[in-house]
Amino acid sequence: MTRAIEFCFIALKAAIALLLAGMVVLVFGNVVLRYAFNQGITYSEELSRIFFVWLTFLGAVVALREHGHLGLDSVLKRLPATSAKTAALAGHILMLLATWLMISGSWSQTLINLHVAAPATGISMAFFYGAGLAFGIPAFIIILWDAIGILTGRIDISTADLVAETEEMAAGIDHAEPALGHSIAKQ
Repeated sequence: MTRAIEFCFIALKAAIALLLAGMVVLVFGNVVLRYAFNQGITYSEELSRIFFVWLTFLGAVVALREHGHLGLDSVLKRLPATSAKTAALAGHILMLLATWLMISGSWSQTLINLHVAAPATGISMAFFYGAGLAFGIPAFIIILWDAIGILTGRIDISTADLVAETEEMAAGIDHAEPALGHSIAKQ
């Protein structure tokens, strides 16, 4: 099961990379065509906007799974164990509620716009609003899984990093050693 989940997230990261590459090609190609040949790709802006929305929502799912969203848990770390567990569970319940609102709103918008075509590409606008579902459903499962882990004791609040406190932590940059591999005092 773990291997299947890992494969899904590797595939998700590959899809994000492809969406980013498609965005770059569309926007850069359109700029070159406009300035060099006084022409353009009519659907470039619309398609790159759709790619950007999907890239953002899929990237948020990956960051949620890796606990890479920026946050502040210093208050949580200073609370007694039972209070910290209660506060973390309350936070997860609020996140589940917000995610449910996202899912239900995206579902409604997807159904409403099912037969509405985008002006330049003709793609159904349901595809545009479906990005909210592509985020909401996995996010709900991830948050619920973490909440169950906190409730059962599988996740220890005192040692767990539920959020990244700095952008460097979110990016996985370690500042433990100097950048050159040696200290200035050795020189």
